[in-house]
Amino acid sequence: MILECKGLSKTYQGLPALTNVSFGIGGGHIVGLLGPNGSGKTTLLKLLAGLLSPTAGTISIQGYPVGTASKSLVSYLPDHPYLDGRMKVRDMVALFADFYRDFDPKRAYGMLETLSIDPSKKLKSFSKGTKEKVQLILVMSRRAKLYLLDEPIAGVDPAARDYILQAILSNYEEDASILISTHLISDIENILDEVIFLKRGQIYTHASVDGLRQESGKSIDALFREVFRC
Repeated sequence: MILECKGLSKTYQGLPALTNVSFGIGGGHIVGLLGPNGSGKTTLLKLLAGLLSPTAGTISIQGYPVGTASKSLVSYLPDHPYLDGRMKVRDMVALFADFYRDFDPKRAYGMLETLSIDPSKKLKSFSKGTKEKVQLILVMSRRAKLYLLDEPIAGVDPAARDYILQAILSNYEEDASILISTHLISDIENILDEVIFLKRGQIYTHASVDGLRQESGKSIDALFREVFRC
């Protein structure tokens, strides 16, 4: 197992954000983390990335508890900007290469070139969507074991989404896994192996995409809308 959570709970000032969440993800899987706003998706990703501490329960990443060893295996994309806009893109590539031993600059420059992003320009000179592309490129240029992507295509124009999704598919190791949170379910449904529906901080279902489609006779997007009345 790449990832295993047991009895994971998180409360903020006595209010539950996650309650008794247990699941596992094997190697080579792309898993959609789906739920409405406030369902606990971002909290769960932050716990897995080691940015928050659980109130109860355990997390294991390739057998390691969350800590220095597990963080070296995880590449995390938050749902908000976190890079210094004053830096040039090429300097960010150099920074990631210095900071992460598994970072592949060649891979990063290849994606930058394909998306016509000039690495000599400062990040603040780009549009919001291009900034998000740069962040995703840096995250996917690591040779990690677990990628945690929080709304990776939310600000990306529809014309670039197919490329971004293809970049996600082609730039992770075969034995690695991706946990991807998004509201744009119809855009990513075809790349998912499994889905986790989170409802009020608890797992409503965790199943294979093909199994859910066969059982319900519906797409994952349609099933999600039915479950959450969107």
